[in-house]
Amino acid sequence: MMDTLTKADIVTEIQNKMGYSKEKCVDVVEKLMEIIKKTLETGEDVLISGFGKFCVKDKKERRGRNPATGEDMILPKRRVITFKCSGILRNKVNH
Repeated sequence: MMDTLTKADIVTEIQNKMGYSKEKCVDVVEKLMEIIKKTLETGEDVLISGFGKFCVKDKKERRGRNPATGEDMILPKRRVITFKCSGILRNKVNH
């Protein structure tokens, strides 16, 4: 069992299952990642049926604390990306 699936592992899996050249597989994976990144950068969510949904959430400015010094500070507003897996994926992971 693998601990972490890497981009290189995905390329190899596609190459083995589809029979395409490694260069073509790398290009496909890179293009897919670019599409996902550009979509999230614009604030749009990414839904992949049967897998899950990447959502962009706006976080408001808030009070925080520097853990090193204990000093109070204001954390600026920011965007975060969350992931919610589909019910199909959840069921597969749990069985």
